[in-house]
Amino acid sequence: MTTTFETQRAALADVVSIPVTPFAEDGGVDQDTHRALLRRLLDGGIRTLTPNGNTGEFYALSPQERRLVTEITVDEAGDRAVILVGVGHDVPTAVASARHARELGAAMVMVHQPVHPYVAQGGWVDYHRAIAEAVPELGVVPYIRNAQLHGARLAELADHCPNVIGVKYAVPDAARFAGFARDAGLERFVWVAGLAEPYAPSYFSAGATGFTSGLVNVAPAVSLNMIEALRSGDYPTAMKVWEQIRRFEELRAADAHANNVTVVKEALASLGLCRRDVRPPSRPLPEDERAEVAAIASGWAV
Repeated sequence: MTTTFETQRAALADVVSIPVTPFAEDGGVDQDTHRALLRRLLDGGIRTLTPNGNTGEFYALSPQERRLVTEITVDEAGDRAVILVGVGHDVPTAVASARHARELGAAMVMVHQPVHPYVAQGGWVDYHRAIAEAVPELGVVPYIRNAQLHGARLAELADHCPNVIGVKYAVPDAARFAGFARDAGLERFVWVAGLAEPYAPSYFSAGATGFTSGLVNVAPAVSLNMIEALRSGDYPTAMKVWEQIRRFEELRAADAHANNVTVVKEALASLGLCRRDVRPPSRPLPEDERAEVAAIASGWAV
């Protein structure tokens, strides 16, 4: 029987939330707070969760912590959300993480970009093929940040691995995205705007049907307002949301996204929802920016 992955495809055509990983005073994962934040997302109407995404500080977590985060997310979500687990690093590590996700009952894995100084186009295919073939029952979503990758390579990957069903595209160039999607097969994949709300309107105009979000940790209703507007083709309303979140996202994007996670955790801390702690190479915000983030967060209906 051929798997159609309809549930997974629908989950990608939505707000694809990237939960934070809260840390306790001793520096470990704060499991109780993590569960509370996940419940807040679920109660807020979020139906796609991505443990071990970049906003979850994937690269700062140990292998044991990544497993723990996945286990907590799957357990807390139950049947209330579709789980898209971030996997990556070397091929054996990524395969082991994907198989762990499968054992827990997750529906999909997102494959982080290969972290390597030398990435050949064909090698990119080989890397993702090894992971996708190890878990044929799961939907697989490559996370693409490489502006040099050709759309034809994604099509080649999917020819070998029909479980490659979606793409998190995170190259900050809407025209390049439009061309890449059409070269790969616009209708073949679910296209997720991987640079979150700031790029969602332009990427939706070129064929995306979902977007990732870290802001959703702070204000789920804001992210849902944007996707509802985009689904209905109401770009003026979507851009009003864009204006509402603009400064928050500018703070996250400053200095080559140095404070991408820090700003989100600072907003949550200002609301009393978790500690502001992040791990190196991220670092907490200076006092003046803390006040600005808190003011923004307090102005949203959270």
